[in-house]
Amino acid sequence: MTIQRIKPGPRMSGAVVHGNTVYLAGQVASQSAGQSVTEQTKEILSIIDSLLAEAGTDKSKILMANIWITDMSTFQEMNAVWDAWVSPGNTPARATVEAKLAAPAFKVEIAVIAAK
Repeated sequence: MTIQRIKPGPRMSGAVVHGNTVYLAGQVASQSAGQSVTEQTKEILSIIDSLLAEAGTDKSKILMANIWITDMSTFQEMNAVWDAWVSPGNTPARATVEAKLAAPAFKVEIAVIAAK
């Protein structure tokens, strides 16, 4: 079975396709870094849409999402964006935790696994 790496870099790939499963690396908002959780979440979900499309799938096929936020008091703010974006009737299994991220400007990080 082949492995396809999408946007490979020296440390990680943006996504990896193995069989009928697509694994996305944790995505952060580089353009809106330092801005609100709302803006960062919107940017991240747009990146996820693009990577999934490049892998030949879409958000309706997301199986699992892991979300990290730096402050749990912003949970509802992030959820408002997520709820407007997620495919109705196709909500994935999901975990959200509070964590320190790679840089102080990042407030949200999201990684997903999807079917093709």
